[in-house]
Amino acid sequence: MKFDAPIGDTPIDNGRVVGRPHSRVEGPLKVTGRATYAAEWHEDLPAMLYGAIVPATIAKGTVKAVDPQAARQSPGVVEVLTFEDIDIHGTSSGRTVKMVGGPEVQHYHQALGIVIAETFEQARAAAALVHFEYEVGAGSFSLDGGRADAKVCGAYGGPGETRLGDFEAAFEAGEVRFDAEYRTGAHSPAMIEPFASIAQWQGDDLMLWTSNQMIAGTRGSMASMLRLDEERVRIFSPYVGGGFGAKLWANADAILAAIAAKKVGRPVKVVMPRGLIFNNTINRPETIQRLRIAARADGTIEAFGHEGWSGNVKGGNPESTVMASRSVYAGPNRLMADHMAHLDLPEGNAVRAPGDAVGSIAVEIAMDEMAEKLGLDPIEFRVINDSQVDPSKPEKTFTNRHLVRCLRDGAERFGWGDRMAPGTRRDGKWLIGMGVATAYRAALRHASGAAVRLETNGRITVETDMTDIGTGSYTILAQTAGEMLGVSVDRVDVRLGDSRFPVSAGSGGQWGASSSTSGLYVACVNLRRSIAERLSMDAERVEFEGGEVRSGNRVCSLLDAVAGGPVEAEGKFDFAQSDTKAFGTFGAHFVEVGVDAYTGEVRVRRMLAVCSAGRILNPVSARSQVIGAMTWGVGAALSEKLEVDERYGCFLNHDLALYEVPVHADIPHQDVVFLDDLDPHGNPMKAHGVGELGLCGVGGAIANAVYNATGTRLRKVPMMVEDIIPHLPEPV
Repeated sequence: MKFDAPIGDTPIDNGRVVGRPHSRVEGPLKVTGRATYAAEWHEDLPAMLYGAIVPATIAKGTVKAVDPQAARQSPGVVEVLTFEDIDIHGTSSGRTVKMVGGPEVQHYHQALGIVIAETFEQARAAAALVHFEYEVGAGSFSLDGGRADAKVCGAYGGPGETRLGDFEAAFEAGEVRFDAEYRTGAHSPAMIEPFASIAQWQGDDLMLWTSNQMIAGTRGSMASMLRLDEERVRIFSPYVGGGFGAKLWANADAILAAIAAKKVGRPVKVVMPRGLIFNNTINRPETIQRLRIAARADGTIEAFGHEGWSGNVKGGNPESTVMASRSVYAGPNRLMADHMAHLDLPEGNAVRAPGDAVGSIAVEIAMDEMAEKLGLDPIEFRVINDSQVDPSKPEKTFTNRHLVRCLRDGAERFGWGDRMAPGTRRDGKWLIGMGVATAYRAALRHASGAAVRLETNGRITVETDMTDIGTGSYTILAQTAGEMLGVSVDRVDVRLGDSRFPVSAGSGGQWGASSSTSGLYVACVNLRRSIAERLSMDAERVEFEGGEVRSGNRVCSLLDAVAGGPVEAEGKFDFAQSDTKAFGTFGAHFVEVGVDAYTGEVRVRRMLAVCSAGRILNPVSARSQVIGAMTWGVGAALSEKLEVDERYGCFLNHDLALYEVPVHADIPHQDVVFLDDLDPHGNPMKAHGVGELGLCGVGGAIANAVYNATGTRLRKVPMMVEDIIPHLPEPV
């Protein structure tokens, strides 16, 4: 089914199941330890071995010699494989660096081999005994040093630079002008579940249990790297303990587990230790961003310029900081450009809300600074420059843009009218401030398929290779099938994360929820038709409710339709490109902070997000997604930053002891409000995603609140106490 026109009323609009709050259907399995994650699929695997990755201890250079003998002689060791023994074809799709390096080393902790032993402890101990002799190369590890040679470069297939009108002339002619640079730190995905895989071969067929967000893509990558037909690879990943983009691809644990298992003829488990993950996998790179805005005295933007600089390995993408800027605020003259410097740090790639998460921080601080120069309230300045057409593509109108309502409703709920002049409000030793920011993230859509079956016992089974990375996929898919087939959620069994099932959109880019449920919607439409035919009913006039099928005065039980056996159907949903419509999600973040007038400590006191993202499929899981994203925004603003040791070209704080994510004590009560604004143009569910919208803008809102509290503007995040203390007022 190709979606190329707005959809009218559908069974989803009944709202008996979809749109209602529902706890996670797999929740009991998770809290009782019965949900099986990637490292736990070993009860039925005889004689399983354990693999430990051998990482590079330099960031750039060449391996001149390898000595694995001490490792081979270590207790319990079955095999030692280095890059000299491993033949991998190409890289994992979507990644730039090789999963196994050597003899060239591309970054610190790049995998150079694997030790396989009877126990995890034996493998880990022996891995430390593999000796490499290196010729160390001169690496580039500083964005400041590499910026001068950075080149304009696009990300994810997009342009590196876009222009509209004459930006330079309009900026120079502006009545009020603003020009400043901002800096954001590098981030780690830092998910709870480590990268883990178990591989088993049956002849030439590979079974891989792994922690992964995109089953079909990973299956294709594994097949390509191992020179196999895809039919010979089965990927299984029903539960994923967080990914945030880092598990969009096959990683070193997966490919090395597969190679090791083939070599030794036994199942092999590989789990990356936390200290290896930060440098071995991906990160969100550090950025420098320049914002130039020119406006008329009434606040109307005439010129909007946003340029970003970030570093990455050779052949990689920049952090696309300007992606959202193309579409958020109006202005006829525009310049957006990303630049990439070649750095020899671990690969930068898609981390939750890539580009937009950190790009929005700089933009939203700049919008506040410009509003102050104009003498306007920050919300009013944003409202003045709202646009119902995409500013970068004026021929396209947004299908569902309610940014102004988000800002207005949020201001009223948050008490924005009580905001005082910068540095003037106190609560004991605390300096109090409020901040606001716009949230924007494109509403991406991807083709997705599913199968659905009415069983002989009246239960519904849903199958798709969609993943649940903690986002609630099981629940919203159960709700979709329940709504379409007239049963309660507890009568739906959802099976996910198996490459034997129909190919879905996968989890990423906040497209998963709306895309995967749309694919299931089509499958359910087809199943409804098949059930009606079995019951000799008019498929166009049939209704499903309460476990019954109704057509006119005739009522049948669903069980009547399966008297001759189960009924099943498949469906796939795809999205036509539109030349006239733009799809986005919008919101507004409000934050109140307290800054200790003596120590410079920042405490978030209140947070509010008002979100416009079409139909909210499940308010419970949607709220969880947004508050989790808001929490990450607190980390970006106040604590999270990968620190680079430029002597060795590695991230120093490569574990959760030193990479400081917010904890419960750092987070106050968070309010989330969803507007009731269905979008019939986007998909049959009339829904968009929210998982990344909740992050975009939060860091900027916190920075603006710190300014309002202290009267001092900081243009870098995270904002540390050493940055704040020099600007605190004299003690009272």
